[in-house]
Amino acid sequence: MIYLYCPKSNTTTWSDRQQREFFRMFEKPLAEVYMKFKLNFYRSVLSRFEKREASLTTVETFCAEVIYALDKPTIGQFSDFVRISQANASYKIQNLIKKGYIQKVQSERDRREFQLVPTEKFHKYYDINQRYLAEVSTRIRNRFSPEKIAVFAEVLDLMSEELMPEVNLSEYKNI
Repeated sequence: MIYLYCPKSNTTTWSDRQQREFFRMFEKPLAEVYMKFKLNFYRSVLSRFEKREASLTTVETFCAEVIYALDKPTIGQFSDFVRISQANASYKIQNLIKKGYIQKVQSERDRREFQLVPTEKFHKYYDINQRYLAEVSTRIRNRFSPEKIAVFAEVLDLMSEELMPEVNLSEYKNI
């Protein structure tokens, strides 16, 4: 037997059969969707190498995406989130600045701080991801009723806000 946390009853006992059914019904499709989004992005980025348009390493791409997701973090917030030293973070950020994907902007709240802001060049690069997300969203809108979409959106919101506490972006964002 496997015990899975359930907020309403604190614990729920699942039989092996129920666990297999849950995996088939939910975990496997979720993993497939996640993988397809990543693969579409990687394919688009790698095809740019053929045209000599890509200039970011894999690690630089990850760093730029983290900076984008954190919404104008400081170097300290970035290094804290990715769990690397500030010196290492500064080195990675300097490379992104030199390549034109990130810029440092003086904070309006605290003039001693600088926030990391993705540039237009980054947004053009990252737009690959956003275009595919918009395409899939349109397909969802065309395929499902507003009621089903509302339930799906509620599940996604709960996943983001409550079921993924390891990636709490709100504590890093400069609101």
